[in-house]
Amino acid sequence: MTAFFEGIQYLFVNILFAPLDFLRRLELVTWFGANTINWIFMIICASAIVYWIKQLRLFDAAGTENQDTTAHSFLK
Repeated sequence: MTAFFEGIQYLFVNILFAPLDFLRRLELVTWFGANTINWIFMIICASAIVYWIKQLRLFDAAGTENQDTTAHSFLK
């Protein structure tokens, strides 16, 4: 049973956390390089929000949005 838990430890510490160890070492060299992945995620989220708002405006302008308060049965 000990070998099983040591295998789990090896998987997480040596394999799955290797990218995080790389980022930790990279932060000592360049802060911007270590935080590049954060900037990429922020750009993806910002573009998704802009796309979502554009789609909301399109549906609102077309009048296809049902804004009646009785649209759902639990609101009656």
